[in-house]
Amino acid sequence: MGRDAITSSPGVQGSGAAVDTYEHVELREQFASVLDAARTGADWALASLYQGLHPAVLGYLRSREPADAEDLASETWIGVAEGLTRFSGGEDDFRRWVFTIARRRLVDHRRRVIRRSTAPASAEVIEADLPPGDTEAEAMTELATRAALSLIATLPPDQADVVLLRVLGGFDAAEVAAIMGKRPGTVRVLQHRALTRLAALLSREAVTQ
Repeated sequence: MGRDAITSSPGVQGSGAAVDTYEHVELREQFASVLDAARTGADWALASLYQGLHPAVLGYLRSREPADAEDLASETWIGVAEGLTRFSGGEDDFRRWVFTIARRRLVDHRRRVIRRSTAPASAEVIEADLPPGDTEAEAMTELATRAALSLIATLPPDQADVVLLRVLGGFDAAEVAAIMGKRPGTVRVLQHRALTRLAALLSREAVTQ
C-alpha cells in the first residue's frame, strides 16, 4: 500500500545525507484529512506523513545504529504503511505510534545481529532515592547538539533510548515508558542514570579542552 511513496518520497534527504534538523512538522488541523487520504493509498498523503516525522525518526535510529539507520527507517515506514488502516488517534498518538514501530525495528535488528546479555539493576527499588524535582529537565535542553548525540550513543542501550526519545522525539517520561514498554518509574531511573553519566562525560571533555 503505497510503499514506494513512503521509501522514496521527493524532498526527503536520501541515503547518506546529513539530517540538519530533528524537529517534526505538525499537520495540526490537516492531520485527520491527510490520514484519511493516506489510508486510501494516496501518495501525496503518505509523503506528508513521512516528511513530517522522518528526520526525527532517522536521527533517533542513526544515533543508535548508524550503519543500518537508513534500512531501519525504511522498515519503520513500511510498517507504518502496513498498519495505517489499524491506527486510530490524533497526531500526537501517531507520532508515538511511529516511534514505537521504529524502536521495535531497532530491537528486532539487534536481536538478529547480536545477543548481548545484561543484568540491569531493579529500577523500582532505587526510584525512591532519586533527587526531588525535575532538575534534569535543564540538562535535556543541552543534549540536542551533534556532539551531545555522539555521547548519547555511548550510553547503555536503554539509557540511550530514553534520552533520545526525550530529545529527538519530544516525548515526556510517560510517553517514553509506553513506547519502550516500561514503567514510568523505570524510565525516570534510566534517565537519571543517563544524565548523570553524560554530565560526567561532558565535564571530562571540558577539562581536556
